[in-house]
Amino acid sequence: MAVMKRALVTGGAGFIGSHLCEELLFERGMSVVVIDDLSTSSRSNLVFVEDQKNFKFYKGSVLDKKLTERLVRDCDIVYHLAAAVGVKRIIEHPLSSMLTNIEGSQNIFYFASKYRKKVVFASTSEIYGKHSCSASDEEDDRILGSTSISRWSYSESKAVDEFLALAYAREKGLSVVIVRFFNTAGPRQSGSYGMVLPRFIQQASLGKPLTVYGDGAQVRSFSHVKDVVRAAADLSLEPKASGKIFNVGNDKPITIRALAQKVRKKLNSDSEIRYIPLNKAYGNFSAGFEDIGCRIPSLSKVKKFINYKPKYDLDAIIEDAARYYRSKKRGGAIA
Repeated sequence: MAVMKRALVTGGAGFIGSHLCEELLFERGMSVVVIDDLSTSSRSNLVFVEDQKNFKFYKGSVLDKKLTERLVRDCDIVYHLAAAVGVKRIIEHPLSSMLTNIEGSQNIFYFASKYRKKVVFASTSEIYGKHSCSASDEEDDRILGSTSISRWSYSESKAVDEFLALAYAREKGLSVVIVRFFNTAGPRQSGSYGMVLPRFIQQASLGKPLTVYGDGAQVRSFSHVKDVVRAAADLSLEPKASGKIFNVGNDKPITIRALAQKVRKKLNSDSEIRYIPLNKAYGNFSAGFEDIGCRIPSLSKVKKFINYKPKYDLDAIIEDAARYYRSKKRGGAIA
Protein backbone atom coordinates (compact mmCIF):
# COMPACT_ATOMS: atom_id res chain seq x y z
CA MET A 1 0.00 0.00 0.00
CA ALA A 2 1.30 3.44 -0.94
CA VAL A 3 2.27 5.71 1.91
CA MET A 4 -0.33 8.45 2.44
CA LYS A 5 1.02 11.90 1.65
CA ARG A 6 1.18 14.21 4.63
CA ALA A 7 0.10 17.75 3.81
CA LEU A 8 0.73 20.87 5.88
CA VAL A 9 -1.78 23.64 5.16
CA THR A 10 -0.80 27.03 6.57
CA GLY A 11 -3.82 29.27 7.06
CA GLY A 12 -5.94 26.13 6.86
CA ALA A 13 -8.79 27.49 9.00
CA GLY A 14 -9.42 30.27 6.52
CA PHE A 15 -11.98 30.45 3.75
CA ILE A 16 -9.88 28.86 0.98
CA GLY A 17 -7.71 26.86 3.36
CA SER A 18 -10.61 24.99 4.97
CA HIS A 19 -11.97 23.94 1.57
CA LEU A 20 -8.48 22.85 0.55
CA CYS A 21 -8.28 20.66 3.66
CA GLU A 22 -11.47 18.89 2.60
CA GLU A 23 -10.17 18.43 -0.95
CA LEU A 24 -6.92 16.90 0.28
CA LEU A 25 -8.53 14.67 2.91
CA PHE A 26 -11.61 13.42 1.11
CA GLU A 27 -10.66 13.61 -2.58
CA ARG A 28 -6.88 13.03 -2.52
CA GLY A 29 -6.55 10.66 0.43
CA MET A 30 -3.94 12.71 2.23
CA SER A 31 -3.45 13.30 5.92
CA VAL A 32 -3.62 17.00 6.77
CA VAL A 33 -2.04 19.19 9.44
CA VAL A 34 -3.17 22.81 9.78
CA ILE A 35 -1.40 25.74 11.37
CA ASP A 36 -3.45 28.92 11.74
CA ASP A 37 -3.35 31.77 14.23
CA LEU A 38 -7.12 32.39 13.77
CA SER A 39 -6.55 36.14 13.38
CA THR A 40 -8.78 36.35 10.28
CA SER A 41 -10.19 32.83 10.23
CA SER A 42 -12.37 30.58 12.35
CA ARG A 43 -12.01 27.12 13.84
CA SER A 44 -15.64 26.56 12.87
CA ASN A 45 -14.57 26.46 9.21
CA LEU A 46 -12.98 23.08 10.00
CA VAL A 47 -16.15 21.46 11.32
CA PHE A 48 -16.18 18.84 8.56
CA VAL A 49 -12.59 17.69 9.11
CA GLU A 50 -11.99 18.13 12.86
CA ASP A 51 -13.01 14.57 13.72
CA GLN A 52 -11.05 12.88 10.95
CA LYS A 53 -8.27 10.64 12.27
CA ASN A 54 -5.90 11.95 9.60
CA PHE A 55 -6.38 15.60 10.56
CA LYS A 56 -4.61 17.70 13.18
CA PHE A 57 -4.84 21.40 14.04
CA TYR A 58 -2.23 23.67 15.61
CA LYS A 59 -3.08 27.19 16.70
CA GLY A 60 0.03 29.12 15.87
CA SER A 61 1.78 31.36 13.39
CA VAL A 62 4.21 30.74 10.55
CA LEU A 63 6.25 33.48 12.23
CA ASP A 64 6.95 30.93 14.99
CA LYS A 65 10.12 29.40 13.57
CA LYS A 66 10.39 26.50 16.00
CA LEU A 67 6.83 25.26 15.41
CA THR A 68 6.98 25.93 11.68
CA GLU A 69 10.23 24.01 11.27
CA ARG A 70 8.82 20.96 13.08
CA LEU A 71 5.63 20.93 11.02
CA VAL A 72 7.45 21.36 7.72
CA ARG A 73 9.96 18.67 8.62
CA ASP A 74 7.21 16.17 9.36
CA CYS A 75 5.14 16.69 6.19
CA ASP A 76 5.59 15.73 2.53
CA ILE A 77 4.11 18.85 0.93
CA VAL A 78 3.26 22.37 2.15
CA TYR A 79 0.29 24.36 0.91
CA HIS A 80 1.21 27.86 2.06
CA LEU A 81 -1.94 30.00 2.33
CA ALA A 82 -1.24 31.87 5.58
CA ALA A 83 -1.27 35.60 4.81
CA ALA A 84 -2.95 38.89 5.55
CA VAL A 85 -6.44 38.89 4.03
CA GLY A 86 -8.56 41.51 2.26
CA VAL A 87 -8.05 45.05 0.98
CA LYS A 88 -9.69 46.61 4.05
CA ARG A 89 -7.35 44.87 6.47
CA ILE A 90 -4.31 45.63 4.32
CA ILE A 91 -4.86 49.39 4.30
CA GLU A 92 -5.71 49.44 8.00
CA HIS A 93 -2.76 47.26 9.09
CA PRO A 94 -0.05 47.52 6.41
CA LEU A 95 2.91 46.80 8.69
CA SER A 96 1.63 43.58 10.26
CA SER A 97 0.32 42.48 6.86
CA MET A 98 3.71 42.85 5.20
CA LEU A 99 5.57 41.17 8.05
CA THR A 100 3.19 38.21 8.01
CA ASN A 101 3.40 37.82 4.26
CA ILE A 102 7.15 38.20 3.85
CA GLU A 103 8.63 36.78 7.06
CA GLY A 104 6.13 33.93 7.19
CA SER A 105 6.83 32.92 3.61
CA GLN A 106 10.59 33.16 4.15
CA ASN A 107 10.24 30.70 7.05
CA ILE A 108 8.22 28.27 4.93
CA PHE A 109 10.59 28.42 1.94
CA TYR A 110 13.70 28.11 4.09
CA PHE A 111 12.52 25.06 6.03
CA ALA A 112 10.97 23.42 2.97
CA SER A 113 14.30 23.83 1.20
CA LYS A 114 16.20 22.51 4.21
CA TYR A 115 14.07 19.35 4.46
CA ARG A 116 13.45 18.94 0.70
CA LYS A 117 9.67 19.43 0.82
CA LYS A 118 7.48 20.63 -2.03
CA VAL A 119 5.58 23.93 -1.62
CA VAL A 120 2.42 25.24 -3.24
CA PHE A 121 2.39 28.99 -2.66
CA ALA A 122 -0.92 30.89 -2.75
CA SER A 123 -0.30 34.20 -4.48
CA THR A 124 -2.83 36.71 -5.80
CA SER A 125 -4.18 38.56 -8.81
CA GLU A 126 -3.17 41.74 -6.94
CA ILE A 127 0.27 41.02 -8.39
CA TYR A 128 -0.82 42.56 -11.70
CA GLY A 129 -1.85 45.88 -10.17
CA LYS A 130 -3.49 48.39 -12.51
CA HIS A 131 -3.54 46.09 -15.50
CA SER A 132 -5.43 47.03 -18.67
CA CYS A 133 -8.87 45.49 -19.11
CA SER A 134 -7.68 42.39 -20.88
CA ALA A 135 -6.89 38.92 -19.57
CA SER A 136 -3.73 39.01 -17.43
CA ASP A 137 -1.06 36.56 -18.50
CA GLU A 138 1.43 35.12 -16.00
CA GLU A 139 4.35 36.86 -17.73
CA ASP A 140 2.70 40.29 -18.03
CA ASP A 141 4.34 43.40 -16.62
CA ARG A 142 3.11 44.70 -13.28
CA ILE A 143 1.70 48.23 -13.00
CA LEU A 144 1.44 49.58 -9.45
CA GLY A 145 0.72 52.87 -7.75
CA SER A 146 2.82 54.96 -5.38
CA THR A 147 4.44 53.48 -2.29
CA SER A 148 2.55 56.11 -0.29
CA ILE A 149 -0.66 54.18 -1.03
CA SER A 150 -0.69 51.23 1.37
CA ARG A 151 -3.06 49.17 -0.77
CA TRP A 152 -0.10 48.31 -3.02
CA SER A 153 1.91 46.90 -0.11
CA TYR A 154 -0.05 43.66 -0.42
CA SER A 155 0.84 43.29 -4.09
CA GLU A 156 4.46 44.09 -3.32
CA SER A 157 4.69 41.67 -0.39
CA LYS A 158 3.25 38.85 -2.49
CA ALA A 159 5.64 39.73 -5.31
CA VAL A 160 8.55 39.53 -2.87
CA ASP A 161 7.22 36.12 -1.81
CA GLU A 162 7.17 34.98 -5.44
CA PHE A 163 10.73 36.24 -5.98
CA LEU A 164 11.81 34.40 -2.82
CA ALA A 165 10.12 31.19 -3.91
CA LEU A 166 11.74 31.26 -7.35
CA ALA A 167 15.14 32.19 -5.88
CA TYR A 168 14.95 29.21 -3.53
CA ALA A 169 14.00 27.06 -6.51
CA ARG A 170 16.97 28.22 -8.58
CA GLU A 171 19.62 28.30 -5.88
CA LYS A 172 18.48 25.67 -3.39
CA GLY A 173 16.48 23.28 -5.56
CA LEU A 174 13.14 24.01 -3.85
CA SER A 175 10.21 22.39 -5.64
CA VAL A 176 7.55 25.11 -5.67
CA VAL A 177 4.36 25.90 -7.57
CA ILE A 178 2.99 29.45 -7.47
CA VAL A 179 -0.77 29.86 -7.83
CA ARG A 180 -2.32 33.30 -8.35
CA PHE A 181 -5.95 33.26 -7.17
CA PHE A 182 -8.50 35.59 -8.80
CA ASN A 183 -11.49 36.73 -6.71
CA THR A 184 -12.32 33.42 -5.10
CA ALA A 185 -15.81 33.24 -3.57
CA GLY A 186 -18.29 30.80 -2.05
CA PRO A 187 -19.36 29.31 1.28
CA ARG A 188 -17.50 30.49 4.42
CA GLN A 189 -16.16 33.67 2.91
CA SER A 190 -16.49 36.66 5.21
CA GLY A 191 -17.33 40.17 4.10
CA SER A 192 -15.48 41.61 7.08
CA TYR A 193 -12.24 42.24 5.23
CA GLY A 194 -13.52 43.95 2.12
CA MET A 195 -14.78 40.99 0.05
CA VAL A 196 -17.63 42.26 -2.07
CA LEU A 197 -19.78 39.20 -2.80
CA PRO A 198 -20.47 38.07 0.79
CA ARG A 199 -21.19 41.69 1.69
CA PHE A 200 -23.77 41.98 -1.08
CA ILE A 201 -25.38 38.68 -0.09
CA GLN A 202 -25.65 39.67 3.55
CA GLN A 203 -27.08 43.08 2.69
CA ALA A 204 -29.62 41.65 0.24
CA SER A 205 -30.67 38.95 2.72
CA LEU A 206 -31.32 41.56 5.41
CA GLY A 207 -33.13 43.95 3.09
CA LYS A 208 -30.37 46.54 3.48
CA PRO A 209 -28.94 48.65 0.62
CA LEU A 210 -26.26 46.93 -1.44
CA THR A 211 -23.30 49.27 -1.05
CA VAL A 212 -21.24 49.62 -4.21
CA TYR A 213 -17.93 51.42 -3.67
CA GLY A 214 -17.25 54.00 -6.35
CA ASP A 215 -19.24 53.93 -9.59
CA GLY A 216 -19.50 50.14 -9.86
CA ALA A 217 -17.77 50.04 -13.24
CA GLN A 218 -14.92 47.94 -11.84
CA VAL A 219 -14.60 44.64 -13.72
CA ARG A 220 -13.96 41.38 -11.87
CA SER A 221 -14.22 37.65 -12.54
CA PHE A 222 -15.35 35.39 -9.69
CA SER A 223 -14.33 31.78 -9.19
CA HIS A 224 -15.88 29.15 -6.93
CA VAL A 225 -13.66 28.07 -4.07
CA LYS A 226 -14.20 24.40 -4.97
CA ASP A 227 -12.81 25.02 -8.47
CA VAL A 228 -9.84 26.85 -6.97
CA VAL A 229 -8.84 24.19 -4.45
CA ARG A 230 -9.27 21.42 -7.01
CA ALA A 231 -6.87 23.27 -9.31
CA ALA A 232 -4.38 23.86 -6.51
CA ALA A 233 -4.41 20.16 -5.63
CA ASP A 234 -4.04 19.12 -9.28
CA LEU A 235 -1.11 21.48 -9.79
CA SER A 236 0.57 20.23 -6.62
CA LEU A 237 0.55 16.69 -8.01
CA GLU A 238 1.69 17.62 -11.53
CA PRO A 239 5.51 17.24 -11.71
CA LYS A 240 5.83 19.54 -14.73
CA ALA A 241 4.21 22.41 -12.78
CA SER A 242 7.15 22.76 -10.41
CA GLY A 243 8.96 26.08 -10.71
CA LYS A 244 6.10 27.71 -12.58
CA ILE A 245 3.40 30.34 -11.97
CA PHE A 246 -0.30 29.79 -12.73
CA ASN A 247 -3.41 31.94 -12.78
CA VAL A 248 -6.39 30.13 -11.25
CA GLY A 249 -9.89 31.55 -11.41
CA ASN A 250 -12.73 32.12 -13.83
CA ASP A 251 -12.34 34.26 -16.95
CA LYS A 252 -15.98 35.42 -17.24
CA PRO A 253 -15.99 39.17 -16.41
CA ILE A 254 -18.73 41.19 -14.71
CA THR A 255 -18.92 44.75 -13.40
CA ILE A 256 -19.51 45.27 -9.70
CA ARG A 257 -22.67 47.19 -10.60
CA ALA A 258 -23.97 44.18 -12.55
CA LEU A 259 -22.92 41.86 -9.72
CA ALA A 260 -25.07 43.84 -7.27
CA GLN A 261 -28.02 43.59 -9.63
CA LYS A 262 -27.49 39.85 -10.08
CA VAL A 263 -27.31 39.22 -6.33
CA ARG A 264 -30.47 41.21 -5.76
CA LYS A 265 -32.29 39.24 -8.46
CA LYS A 266 -31.03 35.82 -7.33
CA LEU A 267 -32.09 36.51 -3.74
CA ASN A 268 -35.43 38.08 -4.73
CA SER A 269 -34.43 41.16 -2.78
CA ASP A 270 -35.98 44.62 -2.94
CA SER A 271 -32.82 46.22 -1.59
CA GLU A 272 -31.71 49.37 -3.33
CA ILE A 273 -28.24 49.65 -4.80
CA ARG A 274 -26.42 52.53 -3.14
CA TYR A 275 -23.20 54.01 -4.49
CA ILE A 276 -20.67 55.07 -1.87
CA PRO A 277 -17.73 57.37 -2.73
CA LEU A 278 -14.40 55.70 -2.01
CA ASN A 279 -13.40 58.35 0.53
CA LYS A 280 -16.52 57.52 2.55
CA ALA A 281 -16.23 53.76 2.08
CA TYR A 282 -12.72 53.67 3.55
CA GLY A 283 -13.03 56.66 5.88
CA ASN A 284 -9.82 57.62 7.65
CA PHE A 285 -7.93 55.01 5.63
CA SER A 286 -9.05 56.21 2.20
CA ALA A 287 -5.66 57.82 1.54
CA GLY A 288 -4.18 54.32 1.52
CA PHE A 289 -6.61 53.03 -1.09
CA GLU A 290 -6.52 53.07 -4.88
CA ASP A 291 -9.02 51.07 -6.91
CA ILE A 292 -8.28 48.57 -9.65
CA GLY A 293 -10.43 49.00 -12.75
CA CYS A 294 -10.18 45.50 -14.17
CA ARG A 295 -9.07 42.03 -13.15
CA ILE A 296 -9.50 39.05 -15.49
CA PRO A 297 -7.19 36.01 -15.71
CA SER A 298 -5.81 34.32 -18.78
CA LEU A 299 -6.31 30.60 -18.10
CA SER A 300 -4.49 29.19 -21.10
CA LYS A 301 -1.45 28.06 -19.10
CA VAL A 302 -3.33 26.23 -16.35
CA LYS A 303 -5.58 24.62 -18.96
CA LYS A 304 -2.50 23.33 -20.76
CA PHE A 305 -0.94 21.81 -17.64
CA ILE A 306 -3.94 20.26 -15.86
CA ASN A 307 -6.81 20.71 -18.34
CA TYR A 308 -8.41 23.11 -15.90
CA LYS A 309 -11.98 24.19 -16.54
CA PRO A 310 -14.22 25.84 -13.93
CA LYS A 311 -17.28 23.75 -13.07
CA TYR A 312 -19.23 26.51 -11.35
CA ASP A 313 -20.58 29.70 -12.91
CA LEU A 314 -21.39 32.92 -11.07
CA ASP A 315 -25.02 31.91 -10.46
CA ALA A 316 -23.84 28.76 -8.67
CA ILE A 317 -21.34 30.75 -6.62
CA ILE A 318 -24.04 33.17 -5.46
CA GLU A 319 -26.46 30.33 -4.67
CA ASP A 320 -23.89 28.40 -2.63
CA ALA A 321 -22.71 31.50 -0.76
CA ALA A 322 -26.30 32.56 -0.02
CA ARG A 323 -27.18 29.05 1.20
CA TYR A 324 -24.20 29.19 3.54
CA TYR A 325 -25.25 32.58 4.88
CA ARG A 326 -28.79 31.36 5.58
CA SER A 327 -27.45 28.23 7.29
CA LYS A 328 -25.10 30.30 9.42
CA LYS A 329 -27.97 32.51 10.55
CA ARG A 330 -29.84 29.36 11.63
CA GLY A 331 -26.77 28.09 13.46
CA GLY A 332 -26.09 25.22 11.06
CA ALA A 333 -23.04 24.17 9.10
CA ILE A 334 -22.66 23.81 5.37
CA ALA A 335 -19.75 22.92 3.12
